[in-house]
Amino acid sequence: MRPGSVVTPACRDYHAGDASGSIMKTVYSPTQELHDVRLEVTTGDARQPYESPARGRTLADAVTQQTPEEIIKPCDFSLEPLLAIHTAPYINFLQVAWDLWVEECGSSVDAIPYCFPHRGLYQVEPRNIEGKLGYYSFDLSAAIGARTWEGVRASANTALTAADLVAGGETAAFGLCRPPGHHAGKDLMGGYCYINNAAVAAQSLRDCGFSRVAILDVDYHHGNGTQSIFYRRSDVLFVSIHADPDDEYPHFSGYTSETGEDEGVNFNINYPLAVDTTDWPVYSDALASALMKIRDFKAAALVVSLGLDTFVGDPIARFKLNTGDYSQMGKAIADCGLRTVFLLEGGYALDHLGANTLHVLNGFEDSG
Repeated sequence: MRPGSVVTPACRDYHAGDASGSIMKTVYSPTQELHDVRLEVTTGDARQPYESPARGRTLADAVTQQTPEEIIKPCDFSLEPLLAIHTAPYINFLQVAWDLWVEECGSSVDAIPYCFPHRGLYQVEPRNIEGKLGYYSFDLSAAIGARTWEGVRASANTALTAADLVAGGETAAFGLCRPPGHHAGKDLMGGYCYINNAAVAAQSLRDCGFSRVAILDVDYHHGNGTQSIFYRRSDVLFVSIHADPDDEYPHFSGYTSETGEDEGVNFNINYPLAVDTTDWPVYSDALASALMKIRDFKAAALVVSLGLDTFVGDPIARFKLNTGDYSQMGKAIADCGLRTVFLLEGGYALDHLGANTLHVLNGFEDSG
């Protein structure tokens, strides 16, 4: 990132129609890089996570190389928008977990759970930090480090600032959020995710007066956290295109039969696609159907959980989209004609992450 390329906007002080140019604004803070853990446990091995600070730096560099416009530094929001989505005990846990880990375990390595309250076990938050880690986790891929809370909070502030820009008159904004968020539930972390940025942004748009908000999740992995948060609501439509959970993480969420409950019935729509054989023609058909559902919903604004791990070269995914396909994705999303907040989720092929992301954003802009 160029020296001096980060500026701070006037938060919560936008006016409809005050958009100031055709280039989509990007929000990012280097504070997000403070979340830097060393381990995840998956496929029978403990290794360095694919979700790393380098993702943020790589993408920020790609944005600044494309445009002379400055990257916007996120505003410093209170905890209130997070508490509108997540439980107070969970948010408190995220803030104090590292200190408790060091105090109780005398450890300086990443805090990772090893015991979970699964079927048949008592659902209670233990006093001990090891128990708390299991209580608030659903897998072993969301470790907590010394400065995880600072990075997670900055990522959420990035999402909120992008939503504010759109609420204030911008046609679209890009929140360069890392760590990502769509696997995080109201009181659960997992899948590299701690705060559900998409859910926080969607609720912020609702609070700003948008009557109905749609969330389109295009990450390779199903956004189980986002689904669970809005599963009983009719004012936020959740539509996800992802790898079939019979064959891919998170395995226990993302099936077509999951359509919502109570007031949320038919406001949750999943498009599970075959691993290994899903290329752009297959994917684009699902995207066209998903966007039609969003139009039928008559959404006033759209949040896109922008996962780029659908790329053919992604190290932890098995779809076959190419860089050029992402331009078509952006154009298709733009055709909805909605104020749109793009938020980064997955995407781990670092050599291609910048180009793939910019193809989506430029495709959207070029259709305007």
